[in-house]
Amino acid sequence: MNNKLAVVILAAGEGTRMKSAMPKVLHSLLGRPLLRWVLSSVDTLKPARVCVVIGHRAEEVRQALKDDAITFVEQKQQFGSGHALAQAAGALKNFQGDILVLCGDTPLISGATLKNLYAHHRKCKNSATILSAGMSNPFGYGRICRAGSGMVAGIVEEKDADDSQKKITEINSGIYCFSSPLIWSVLKKIRPDNKKKEYYLTDAIEILNAQGCRTDACCIPSVDETLGVNTRLDLAGAENVARQRALEKLMLSGVTVINPATVSVSFDAKIGRDTVIYPDTIIEGATVIGEGCAIGPGSFIRNSVIGDSVEVRSSYIYDSIVAAGAKIGPFSHLRPGTKLGEAVKVGNFSEVKKSVIGAGSKINHLSYVGDSKVGKGVNIGAGTITCNYDGFHKNETVIDDRVFVGSNVNLVAPVRVGRDAILGAGSTITDDVPPRMLAIARARQVNKTRKKI
Repeated sequence: MNNKLAVVILAAGEGTRMKSAMPKVLHSLLGRPLLRWVLSSVDTLKPARVCVVIGHRAEEVRQALKDDAITFVEQKQQFGSGHALAQAAGALKNFQGDILVLCGDTPLISGATLKNLYAHHRKCKNSATILSAGMSNPFGYGRICRAGSGMVAGIVEEKDADDSQKKITEINSGIYCFSSPLIWSVLKKIRPDNKKKEYYLTDAIEILNAQGCRTDACCIPSVDETLGVNTRLDLAGAENVARQRALEKLMLSGVTVINPATVSVSFDAKIGRDTVIYPDTIIEGATVIGEGCAIGPGSFIRNSVIGDSVEVRSSYIYDSIVAAGAKIGPFSHLRPGTKLGEAVKVGNFSEVKKSVIGAGSKINHLSYVGDSKVGKGVNIGAGTITCNYDGFHKNETVIDDRVFVGSNVNLVAPVRVGRDAILGAGSTITDDVPPRMLAIARARQVNKTRKKI
C-alpha cells in the first residue's frame, strides 16, 4: 500500500446527455460499469484511501460498490468539478501526501498511465500535475495554456476560450495529481467567474501559479485513454476501443478470433490457447473457457465455465458449467444452474435448466430438461419433456445411469427412473420406474376399418 497516495473519483454528475434514468457511471462497458473500469486502474497504484464523490442517484452508486473498500462523500448539489472535489476535504483534510483526482466516466485510462503521471508528479516535486493529451480536433475539451518556460500557466474551458486558445491542441484529460493538504486551501479560493457559474477545478492551476507553486502537465500520446463518456455515442466509441484491447490481448495469448469486428469478449473473461472464437459471438462476465474449444458462430455465453475441447455452435449459455469434450448446439439453450459432465451432447433446439447431466449423456433433439438429475450414458430421445412445474412448485426428475428414453416422452415430476431402464416412445411417465424395467405408458394402438365415403 502507498501511504502517500489517496484517490478521489468524481462521480456525482447527472449525465443528462446520456438521456437515461441510470447514473452515468453505472452504464455498462463490456459488462463492467464505467466506474468499475476507473477503480480497476486505480487499484494498480495501491492507494491508501479511495474516495468516490456521489450525487445524482447516489444510493444506486453506493449499492453498486457496496463490497468495495471505498469512502463515499456526497455532493448534494452539483456546482462544478472544484466544488465536487471540495466535498472530499472532510475525509482527507488530514492526509499528508498526494491526491490523484479522476472522473468516473473515463473508463479507458490505464493503470500504467496513472503510474507514469504519479511518478512524474513526485519526480518533479510539483504542487499540481495535469494529465494532458494531444488531439487533432480538441472541440469541447479544456485547453492547456503553457507559459514561455513550458510550465502550465492555466487551463481554459471550451466555452470560455478565445479564438487563439481554441487553436491549442493539448487538452486537459480531467485527471490531476495535487499535493495535500495544499489543495484544500486552494479550493476555497476558486470563484464561479465563468459562463456556467460553476467552481472549475481547472482554476486551481492559476491560483497555485499565483502562489508561486510549481504546476506541470504530463502529456500522453494516446488520446483514447482520456476519452470521457458523455453520450451513448461516446459509450459506443469507448466500447469499441475496450473490445479491441480485449481481443488483442486474447489473440496475443494464443486464441484465434475470426472476424474480430463481429466478436465481443468481456475484459474479465479468460480463454485458453488454441480456442477459436467464430464470428457473431458474445462472451460476457467472468466466463472461463478452456483450451482447444470452438465457440460460435452466433453464440452467447455469460458467467459460465467451459472446459477444454468443448464445441458451442449457435447457442446460448447462462451461468452454467460445461465439462471437457461436451458438444452444444446448434440452437441449444443452457439456463442458469446447468452442469454438463464430460462428453455430454445437447443438440439442436434443446433446453436444459438447473440440471446436472452425467458424463456421456445425450439430449440431441427438441427436448426440455429442467430441475433434473441425469446420470451417465443416458439417451434422451427427441421431443422429451421433464414436466417439472405443477402449477405451484418446481419438482425434480431423476434419471439414473444408462437409461434409454424414447422419443416424445413426458416425465411428470416428481419421478425417478432407475438405471438401465427403457421408456417407450410416446409414454407419459407419472410413476417411478424400477431399474432395468421397460415402461410403456400410452394408449394401445387400435386400427379400425374406415367407412366408405
